[in-house]
Amino acid sequence: MIRVARDAASAAPGQRLDTWLWAARFFKTRGQAKAAINAGHVLLNAVQAKPSKTIGPGDRLHVRKGEYHFDLTVVQIQARRVSPTIAQTLYRESEESIAKRKRQQQSSRAQWVSRPQTPTRPDKRSRGRIRQFKRGED
Repeated sequence: MIRVARDAASAAPGQRLDTWLWAARFFKTRGQAKAAINAGHVLLNAVQAKPSKTIGPGDRLHVRKGEYHFDLTVVQIQARRVSPTIAQTLYRESEESIAKRKRQQQSSRAQWVSRPQTPTRPDKRSRGRIRQFKRGED
């Protein structure tokens, strides 16, 4: 068997984008990370990328997960999924991104609290009245 020596460019450190997002705990599975990338919810250096794109330290990511947006700078790469505290050391989030997300969380909480809540679930009679009301019957 003949081994081919790698050149300096191919030996540069890097990792697949979908694997890094999974290892940094932005998504529970690599499949979810791949689906988010393909849907355009992840931008690499302000450009839509493929899941197999190689990333390294210094790359900028914009991740949209539900209603929340994360602006990140990759600090280091990690091949394995690690604990949440270690995963937070893999990236640095911008102060503006953190502040915007906190404002959005407070707004969501305020909307949840101001929502009218019923003490119990409707019983059979109440459900019938709700259906009549929705149909426009008296």
